[in-house]
Amino acid sequence: MTYRRQDRWHWAAWLAAALASLAPGAARADEAAGPQIVVTAPGGDIDADDAIGLDAHDLRRTGSPDLLGSLDALVPGLSLAATQSNPWQPDLHYRGFTASPLQGNAQGLAVYVDGVRFNQPFGDTVDFDLLPDAAIEAVSIRDASPVYGLNALGGALLVTTRTGRGAPGLHLALSGGDHGRREATAEAGWASGAASAYLALEADHDDGWRVHSPSTLYRGFADLGWDGAGVGAHLKLSAADTDLTGNGPAPVELLAAAPSAVFTYPDITRNRAVRLSLHPWAQLGAHDRVTANLSFQALDQHTVNGDTADIATCGADPAALCLADAQGLQAPLFDTSGAAIADQGIARPYALLNRSRTLSHAWGALVQLTDRRALAAGENELVLGFSLDAATTRFASSNELGQLGADRGVTGLGPVIDQPDGGLAPVGLDVTTRYLGLFLAESLPLTPRLDAELGLRWNLAHIRLDDRIGTALDGTHRFARLNPGIEFDYRLTGAVSLRAGYSEANRSPTPAELSCADAAAPCSLTNFFIADPPLRQVVTRSWELGASGAIAGAWHGSWRVSAWRSTNSDDILYTASATRGLAWFRNLGSTRRQGIEADASLSRGPWTLRLGYAFTDATFRTAFVLDSPDNPSADASGRIQVLPGDRMPSIPRHRVTASVGYATGRFELGLDARAQSGSHLIGDEANVRPQTAGFAVFDLHAAFRLDAHVRLTGSVENLAGHRHVTSGTFWDTSGLALSEVAHASDPRSLSPAPPRRFRVGIEVTR
Repeated sequence: MTYRRQDRWHWAAWLAAALASLAPGAARADEAAGPQIVVTAPGGDIDADDAIGLDAHDLRRTGSPDLLGSLDALVPGLSLAATQSNPWQPDLHYRGFTASPLQGNAQGLAVYVDGVRFNQPFGDTVDFDLLPDAAIEAVSIRDASPVYGLNALGGALLVTTRTGRGAPGLHLALSGGDHGRREATAEAGWASGAASAYLALEADHDDGWRVHSPSTLYRGFADLGWDGAGVGAHLKLSAADTDLTGNGPAPVELLAAAPSAVFTYPDITRNRAVRLSLHPWAQLGAHDRVTANLSFQALDQHTVNGDTADIATCGADPAALCLADAQGLQAPLFDTSGAAIADQGIARPYALLNRSRTLSHAWGALVQLTDRRALAAGENELVLGFSLDAATTRFASSNELGQLGADRGVTGLGPVIDQPDGGLAPVGLDVTTRYLGLFLAESLPLTPRLDAELGLRWNLAHIRLDDRIGTALDGTHRFARLNPGIEFDYRLTGAVSLRAGYSEANRSPTPAELSCADAAAPCSLTNFFIADPPLRQVVTRSWELGASGAIAGAWHGSWRVSAWRSTNSDDILYTASATRGLAWFRNLGSTRRQGIEADASLSRGPWTLRLGYAFTDATFRTAFVLDSPDNPSADASGRIQVLPGDRMPSIPRHRVTASVGYATGRFELGLDARAQSGSHLIGDEANVRPQTAGFAVFDLHAAFRLDAHVRLTGSVENLAGHRHVTSGTFWDTSGLALSEVAHASDPRSLSPAPPRRFRVGIEVTR
C-alpha cells in the first residue's frame, strides 16, 4: 500500500481524540501561585494603552481558531491580499506596510511570538502557517515605536500563546466543509499551585478553491510553566510541518471562463519548523523585575514553482535554445557544464521548473529590567534591555528547463540552466546574520493627567554572505542606527484621552535584497546575486495624533480614532527587469503612508457591535523609471514613469469593517462585513491602468450549545458568493494557447479571493 502524506490527517484526528479522552482533568490553581509573566516584546506593555487587541474569544468566534481571518474581519486598518490564493500565505498590509511569507515584498512590520522575533532571518519574511492558531491567547497590534527594533516601520504584531493556568481543561474540535476542508484540534491545560502545563495539536487539510491547490498542515505547541511568588519560568515548544500550494495570479480572461483555473502549476512551499524558548523572570525587591526570553528556531523550507518563460529555438541556430528579453533580443541557453542547451524537439511551449531550499538556524536572547515606582505625579515605569538575534542560513536554488503541459502544468526536462550573466543560474549561498539592539522605554508621569512615553533604541545589523559555488556572492555588510521616539498621553476627562507622538525606525536590507541589487544582473525570486553597490537601510519617521475613550449608557464600550503619517527614506523596491520573470532590488528614494483610522466597540445585553473605517494613502514621493514589460502602457523599451503622488500597488485606500453578534447562554449568531476599494496592480506603479474593483463581503457564523460540554458550530464565508480579487499584476499570454479561452489578449493577471465556502463542526469541552 502506498502511504500518502495527506493520510496523516486521519492519524492526527485520532491522536487529537485520544488526547482529549485520556488527558487528566484540570486542577484548580493554588491561590498562592504567583503571576504569569512572559515578555511579549521589547519594552513590555509600556506602549499597550492605544494598541489594537484581539483576545481568545475574538480569534475563535467563528467556531475555529483563525488568527488571520479574525484580523481581516475586525481590524479596519489591516487588509489581506490573497496573492497566492492560499489562506495561509496572504500579504498582510497594515497602514500601508507589509508582513508577508513571499520573498520580494518589503517587510515593514515586526512580528513577535511571546517576545521572540518571528521574522525569518533570510528575507525578514513572516510564515503565518507556522503559527499555532489553537494555542494563541491574544494578539496585539502596536503602532510605530523604535523599541520594537528592525522592520517595525509601520508597527509590530505581538502574539501571545496560551498556558495551562490561562486555558485549563480539555477541548476537542472537529470540523469540515466544502473544497475538501477538514480540521482537528485538541487542547489540554492543567494548573496546580505554581506549576502549569498546556498542550495543543492541530491538523488541517484544504483542497483549495482552485484546481491543483491542496494544502496540509500539522502544528503542535506545548508550554510548561512554574510561577512562584517572586520567580518563575515558562518553557515553550512549537513545531510545524506544512505543505502549501499557492498558484498565484491567473489571466483575467482565463478566470472569467473558469474561475477555479490556475495559470501554471505547481507552486508548492514545504516548511518544517521547530521553535524552543525559555522565559524566566525574577522579582528583585519591591520595584524591580528581570525578565528574559532565550530561543532557538530551525526552519527547513523547500519550494518548487513551475513558470512560463520566453525560451524558444534561436533565430540564428534552430538547433539551440535561447532566452529572449522584452524587446525580443535572444541569448543562448547554457547548462551547468557550460554547453549550449539543444532544442528538445517538444510540441508544447518551454517553461521553467524552479526549486529552492532554505535551511535556517536562529538563536535569540531578550533581557530587560523593569523598574516601577511612585513619583509625585503618578507611577513611573522604566525598562532597560538588550536583544540579540543571530542566525545562519544555507540557501540553494536551481532552474530546470521544463515543458508546459496542455493543462499548464510544468514538468522538468532535465537540463539545469546556468547563464553566464547569472540571470538564471544555480545558487549556493551561506548567510550569517547578527542583529543587536539596546533599548530604553519609559512611561513618565509629568502631571496627574499628562504622561510621556519615551523610546530609544540602537540597532546594529551585521550580514555576511559566502558563495558556495564561486566568489560572486561574497560580501559583508554592516548597518547601525539610533532611533528615538516620544508620545504624550493626556487624560482630558475620566472617559477621554488624547495622544500625540513621533518615532523613528529602520530596517536593514535583507540578505535576499543585498544579493540581488544590480540592474546588470537581475534575478528571479529563487536566485540571488551580489549587490554592487550595496543597498542603503530604510529609515521611517512617523507622526501620530489620536484620541480614545469609553462609552457609557444603554450601549457601553469604547472608541478610538487616529491620524498618522509615516515617511520612508531610501525605501527598497523589487523592480522588474527587461527580461520577463527577472527583477532586482533598488533604493528608490522617498515613500509616504498616511491615513485615518476610527473604530468603536459596543455591547448591550446579548448584543455586540463593532464598526471601523480606515483611509490609507500610500504613495511614492520620488520620481523614477521602472521596467514593466507587460504593462500595455509601457514605452517601447518596456518602461513606465513613476511620479511623486502615484499610489503603491495592492493597498486599498478605503476600508470598512462591521461586526454584529447576538449571544445567549446556548446560542450565538454573528455577521461580519468588510468592504474595501480597489487597488493598482503590481507593475502599474505609474497608475496608468484601471484598478481592481472594490468589493464587499459578508461572513456568517453561528453556534449552538447542546449541553455544558458539547457545542455545534457553523460558518459561511462570502455569503453572497461575490467574485472579487485583492491583488494582481501583468503577464504576457499572447504566445500561449489557453484551452479555456479562444483568444487571450488581456495582459492582466489577478489573484481570486475565496468564493462562498461553508464549514460545520463540533466542540467538546471538559
